[in-house]
Amino acid sequence: MIQVNRKIIHIDMDAFFAAVEQRDNPAWRGKPVIVGGGFHKRDVVSTCSYEARKYGVHSAMPGSMARRLCPDGIFTAVNMSKYTAVSKQVNSIFHEFTDLVEPMSLDEAYLDVSSNKINCPSATIIAKMIRQRIEEVTALTASAGVSYNKFIAKIASDINKPNGLTVILPSQAEAFLDDLPVGKFFGIGKVTAKVLNGIGIKYGRDLKCLSLDDLLARFGKSGRWYYNIVRGIDNSPVNPDWQRKSLGRETTFEEDISDIGEIKNVIRNLCSEVSKQLGQYGLEGRTVTLKVRYEDFHTITRGQSFSRLTKQFDIIYNVAMDLLSRTQAGERKVRLLGITVSNFPSPEELAGPIQLEFPF
Repeated sequence: MIQVNRKIIHIDMDAFFAAVEQRDNPAWRGKPVIVGGGFHKRDVVSTCSYEARKYGVHSAMPGSMARRLCPDGIFTAVNMSKYTAVSKQVNSIFHEFTDLVEPMSLDEAYLDVSSNKINCPSATIIAKMIRQRIEEVTALTASAGVSYNKFIAKIASDINKPNGLTVILPSQAEAFLDDLPVGKFFGIGKVTAKVLNGIGIKYGRDLKCLSLDDLLARFGKSGRWYYNIVRGIDNSPVNPDWQRKSLGRETTFEEDISDIGEIKNVIRNLCSEVSKQLGQYGLEGRTVTLKVRYEDFHTITRGQSFSRLTKQFDIIYNVAMDLLSRTQAGERKVRLLGITVSNFPSPEELAGPIQLEFPF
């Protein structure tokens, strides 16, 4: 059943890390700024400005590729303490309007303003006020999406980027989703969109023609998500107590691969990205998981846990290589690879005594 009486805002800062650097370095404004990716062999791009995106640069791209695409780009190191401080300013602004705030990362959050601190009945007006306050306090811009659930608000915030506002009313949702290309649906990646396009599913209205059983057969558990979202169903609450349970990266190949050297290289890059992100978010975990999807869509996971917390690339990569040896990757063609680190310590555990380990 669709809940249409909620008022949800999704706020997404525009090219956040790069925008902070351009703000603090006026000579960089209007120029291609690339955060990360330019200092060590394994570095990947963390964020880039819209000027850099015109050259094809994007987040998680190897720094070497970013340099080839944008040789005149301004590369700068990640300054996580600065970005975290700005993120706290933005989060404080959110709480001026509601305490139902679910941060998804440093640069985006969901807000439930169905009831709010300023007693304003219009989520659209609140979104405008929040964006104005963000610009006043931080000199940065943010885009917003407004709708009756998180899924549609998330899509809406991306429509008029940067510095845009898009509102999808309940009465507009069906037509909006019917006309939306499947590749624009949050949760449907490029390769899945290509698969859907290949069977004639190009827009939401086409996806809606597939039965739940058909979607489950083709896409597993994701099929139920596709079935619901194309009908505008997402009743998940805005959870202010949300805590990240894992951090991972995965990639789906345009063409299935079987070369074990190429597979190992992809895993190395994924491990590097995950290690970098763990460091940026100040996280360490005890479990490494490798995800492999074979050419027939059969998906397996292999995981290993250990007592010591880690965010180090070498440890994550060595564990991933051991996990890879327990799969048929290389013997069977692979269409997707993923690396996840999880099992983060709880706040209570972080506040308690630490068990030291000695290398006897």
